[in-house]
Amino acid sequence: MTSKRPRRRRAIVIVPLVAVGALAAGIVVANALGIRVTLSGSGLYPVFERPESESHYREIEADREGNAAPVPTPAAAAPDNPPAAAVSERTTDSAEPAANYWTEFRGPGRAGIYAQQPIDTNWPAQGPPELWRQKIGGGYASMAIAEGKVYTIEQRRDREVVAAYDFETGRQVWERAWRARFSESMGGDGPRATPTWHDGKIYALGAVGDLYCLDAADGAIIWKRNILSDAGAVNLTWGMAAAPLIVDDFVVVLPGGRSGKSVIAYDRGSGEIRWTAQDDRQGYTSPQVATLAGRRQLVIVSGVRIFGANVEDGSLLWEHEWETDYDANCAQPLIVDGEHVFLSAGYGHGATLLKIEAAGNRFSSREIWFSRSMKNKFNPSVLVDGVVYGLDNGILAAVDVRTGERLWKGGRYRFGQLLYASGHLIVVSEQGDLALVEATPEAHREIVKFEALSGKTWNVPAMADGRLIVRNQTEMVAYDLRP
Repeated sequence: MTSKRPRRRRAIVIVPLVAVGALAAGIVVANALGIRVTLSGSGLYPVFERPESESHYREIEADREGNAAPVPTPAAAAPDNPPAAAVSERTTDSAEPAANYWTEFRGPGRAGIYAQQPIDTNWPAQGPPELWRQKIGGGYASMAIAEGKVYTIEQRRDREVVAAYDFETGRQVWERAWRARFSESMGGDGPRATPTWHDGKIYALGAVGDLYCLDAADGAIIWKRNILSDAGAVNLTWGMAAAPLIVDDFVVVLPGGRSGKSVIAYDRGSGEIRWTAQDDRQGYTSPQVATLAGRRQLVIVSGVRIFGANVEDGSLLWEHEWETDYDANCAQPLIVDGEHVFLSAGYGHGATLLKIEAAGNRFSSREIWFSRSMKNKFNPSVLVDGVVYGLDNGILAAVDVRTGERLWKGGRYRFGQLLYASGHLIVVSEQGDLALVEATPEAHREIVKFEALSGKTWNVPAMADGRLIVRNQTEMVAYDLRP
């Protein structure tokens, strides 16, 4: 299937006045009852929830007080306005154990594929065995798993909190907090970017640009920056969402500054700026590293394009225009092979397959096909045996990656998230249901579905050592998928 990619136009949404009036009245009543009103992933209907109630915060605080060895957050580590300059407070050095498998957003290669070991796919109707359940703070980050801990970032009152939980029991091991709160009425409050674990350190980015390097053992601060201040950039509409990428000796982040500061690489040990590059306003996808057309490179989706960049200095290798309404490029690209990249976006945009080619030292991109067969909003797909499985505007679908042909579409999970493991898709719906679906190009075949979490669930799951971790703005739960 081939087609010319249409020019993107800004969407115009007309909402009947009666509906607007009813929604406004509902919001007034909800606020009076202490209920927060946000929008669903479709943006078409309200979601009423209590993720930030005083009682919820008190429950979290009471639970953490019961921990055997809580790590305090000294005032110096939680400034109202963290300085832009790097602050070296502690240094550590450790070797990365081979067992540390799911250490970054969407796992190895940021591909959403779990292949560490086979999992049990014979789930009972009520779901696989639950190992533990823990109340947590708000936000939309996923989890990194390493050194026997689960790492995530949360919103608790007026602070962003990086917390480490024991992988076996779910009990909090340590927390590191700083004063910051990102708020927006459509999606909700809290940090968005998933922390990255590397070489005994955690690299965590808050929604307003605070970047912390922490000791993964106890949360001690090694260095800190603010990437928006460093880039002279303003925040995005929905906040900083791109997970930090560790490549070689760099921490690569995407503040979206102009004048050559759209991409910044910090020294991962000291926090000093090593290089800055490009002038794009940013999107919401995370940078990743891949080898394309024989060249190891950064693959970055900004608010206006996808491009390849030199790892050493961020200079441009190739580019392809990719503009979506509201600069909402949110879904992670998929590296198909050594020459091809799959990319998708929602808001009526679509999907494309690009071929990256090299002629000497010059690189270029060529569009193989463009189709509306897959429209990932902020819900990235997975690629398995030449088939892309993903949520096409909230409905699960399968697409042939070589042709763009839709193979099937079925299963309304709204704007949840999914991973692949052992021949199956593990789908977390927007409502918090957990479903096991056979990954086949033939048809949609749901094996089982049950309620795992209550409330709006946009967070990407994480998996390691045969265990699945899912979370939303109020809870995190672990399931045992070991055979």
